[in-house]
Amino acid sequence: MEEYLTAKQVAEYLQVKPLTIYQWAREDKIPAIKIGRIWRFKKEAIDTYLEEQLHQKGSK
Repeated sequence: MEEYLTAKQVAEYLQVKPLTIYQWAREDKIPAIKIGRIWRFKKEAIDTYLEEQLHQKGSK
């Protein structure tokens, strides 16, 4: 079963403020889906995104 997180949960996971998560989602900086007015984040997609960011930073 796929696990979807709230912005608050992602913020805690990434150790940033929830407002930062909302801003990143609006700017397509992190993978997210908006259902009505509510943002949801697939945990697997967040983990994949983080890994990709690490590899990009390492190749510079």
